[in-house]
Amino acid sequence: MKATLAAPPRFRLVRRDGPHLVLECDEDFTAHFFVLERDIFRVAVLPGPRFAMTRTWAITAGEDDVAEGGRDRFDVSGFSAPAFELADSGELIVVATDRLRVAINPIGLSCVWSMATPDGWTEIARDRHTQAYNFGWWDRKIHHYLARKPTERYYGLGERCGDMDRALRRFRLRNTDALGYDASTTDPLYKHIPFYITHDKTAATAFGLFYDTYADCEFDFGAERSAYHGLFRSFVAEAGDLDYYVIAGPAVADVTRRFTWLTGRPAFPPQWSLGYSGSTMSYTDAPDAQSRMAEFIDKCRRHDILCDSFHLSSGYTSIGSRRHVFHWNHEKFPDPAAFARSYHDAGLKLCANIKPCLLAENPLFEEAREKRFLICDATGEPVWTQFWDGLGTYVDFTNPAARSWWEEQVTSSLLAYGIDATWNDNNEYEIASPQALAQGLEGTPPAMESKPLQPLLMMRASRDAQKCFAPGRRAFVVSRSGAAGMQRYAQTWSGDNTTSWKTLRYNIKMGLGLALSGVSNSGHDVGGFTGPAPDAELFVRWVEAGIFMPRFSIHSWNTGGTVNEPWMYPDATPRVRELIVLRHALKPYLYDLLRHYREEFEPMWRPLFYDFPGDPRCTDESDTYMLGSQLLIAPVCVPNTRTLGLYLPAGTGWTDFWRGTRIAGGRDVRVEAPLGRPVVFVRDGAAIAMNAAEQHFDHRADEPAFAVFPPRRGRIDAASYVDDGESESWRDGQFGYWHISLDCANRLEIACRKSGGRPPPSDRLAILLRPRETRPATISGGMLLSDETGASWRKIVIAVEPGIQGRAPLDP
Repeated sequence: MKATLAAPPRFRLVRRDGPHLVLECDEDFTAHFFVLERDIFRVAVLPGPRFAMTRTWAITAGEDDVAEGGRDRFDVSGFSAPAFELADSGELIVVATDRLRVAINPIGLSCVWSMATPDGWTEIARDRHTQAYNFGWWDRKIHHYLARKPTERYYGLGERCGDMDRALRRFRLRNTDALGYDASTTDPLYKHIPFYITHDKTAATAFGLFYDTYADCEFDFGAERSAYHGLFRSFVAEAGDLDYYVIAGPAVADVTRRFTWLTGRPAFPPQWSLGYSGSTMSYTDAPDAQSRMAEFIDKCRRHDILCDSFHLSSGYTSIGSRRHVFHWNHEKFPDPAAFARSYHDAGLKLCANIKPCLLAENPLFEEAREKRFLICDATGEPVWTQFWDGLGTYVDFTNPAARSWWEEQVTSSLLAYGIDATWNDNNEYEIASPQALAQGLEGTPPAMESKPLQPLLMMRASRDAQKCFAPGRRAFVVSRSGAAGMQRYAQTWSGDNTTSWKTLRYNIKMGLGLALSGVSNSGHDVGGFTGPAPDAELFVRWVEAGIFMPRFSIHSWNTGGTVNEPWMYPDATPRVRELIVLRHALKPYLYDLLRHYREEFEPMWRPLFYDFPGDPRCTDESDTYMLGSQLLIAPVCVPNTRTLGLYLPAGTGWTDFWRGTRIAGGRDVRVEAPLGRPVVFVRDGAAIAMNAAEQHFDHRADEPAFAVFPPRRGRIDAASYVDDGESESWRDGQFGYWHISLDCANRLEIACRKSGGRPPPSDRLAILLRPRETRPATISGGMLLSDETGASWRKIVIAVEPGIQGRAPLDP
């Protein structure tokens, strides 16, 4: 950092290289402006010509991944680099596309940002008029200050506790193992995503700011006040560079999709990852763990609980009371391969817990130490950190040799035994020593300056091990910690939550904040991970909420040794079973959302204002959210509640999923909410892809269907994506779609067909209507097989003509 300046430096434009503008000043600070897209600009302000960290692993410009060694920060490949206007009067430098404009004051580099709207250029942000950047005035940290308006709301930063609007609060991004956190107040948490969306409710504009850093940092959205600077918000990072991206809306949805595109195309995991996944620490901590694991299958069968996978907690690695990654405790698991086969025979996949920190007693420690695979100091000695019940040293994933070694261990210790996937846990990298070095980064900087990069590279190594072991099969990785771009590799969850009604409410908001930040494939430990066991009512309400989250796992480490399981309360077990059946019936819809998330960067679940930006009521804090664009979910988060009040967004009508009654939007309603029946509304004209087959633990079946909610008049067009659910053949076009069209008037005219390089294999399609829908139906593109009305659904079954084909759309 330069010596203290008496006045802000004056910059001048010295070079233009395609989309890259370079500004310099006499005090040796350098500013770089990049026009990357019509709606994405980038700014870097450096105390010299070079970046402190020369590469990034966050930016991919819509690709599946970044190069293994990261991306050079001056690399603009993959961006469209559009034409732009540049005007330099000496007193003001203006850079503009048709969507985004920045006016730069050369004195102090103060920027004013504007967005094109129907009313012309609308200001969306401006740097604070006093000392917006740290030109050597305070310390060696990275500072950026912007003016703040009272009408602004702020969303994002990944998972954060409390309300979704971050205004008037301060947050620290410092990956932390926050066991038993308070979901309304605890800070910091597990992930590091320095991205947020500003929404101005008066101007109806939104834009995003992403700070590309791996350093610990802090965001202040108005918690701090000053007599000298006016209203402001701030970003401060402990190290690194000031390197930020501005993403123009105009709506929140536009910003989220664009940020997800910027940081990478989401992974497309196997379909089984959307099913119920069992888990608890109690089974693998037991001395007879393999027998306890067998009991889980027996109980699923006895209670007829549908289950697709099990997350194997770290007790399988124990030596004494400590856990040692890649070690099998053969007293607990006498035959790991036979154990894995037993789960596969029952139709369940296994996802094993792995941790990136080696305790000194780990059988692999000396090898890892000798080959310098661990976080070390300048002399090569491991740097110790507190980890669980002892001291350990983290694997250094910036070291390519360490990554290769990790992949070998995942393969030989897990995949070779039949483990299907990896659960990357306790990977927050809580490094506090400045002597710890990142060996694989240029200049070998302190490891504490790039802690979130480690879990990102850990995910990649765990994924690559699976891809190498079974090239034709999709990898599946789960990770607790991470950084921007983690959606390219992993599903995630909100960490070690506490059992309470408050946690249920605020966990939902945490998941929605993650989804707005590009990471949509997420969920929570249903029932709560730690604390007392949930009572029966709380447990059922939590399952009601959990079945609509992309990740649905019941996982616990309750005080008192109790276990959260579907059958933990016999009187509630039938309700829990039916809820899990509903989850499995909705898997085709969730799979559509997962595919759409990958292809169109559309979050799977999102707050109401995402889909209804014109309705001011949708920005009110609430527990209600959208699952895709068609389903409105209203969880019950208060005990002893049997009716629920909620707001239905304007601009469409809504149908009660259970009763089939239609209600106009734009109004508050109160609806029945009996225990075991979640409150769900369906948007007018929706067609929800479902599996209508009766399901049992030992008998899975597939009956393609659409649950259709037709208007009195109008047309519905819908499609549902289908592939084999597990292989990589979809990359070669081996997928297809079901298509339906309904013309709705005095009768329902239904047309259906299949399309694609691998059309759906079934020759039958069911149309599900609520019993009150009694209009006669006519069929084209197939033959009517039956039209029967039961207690819950009117079911029309169609034999689809095999010759009715078409071209598969990219976006159904």
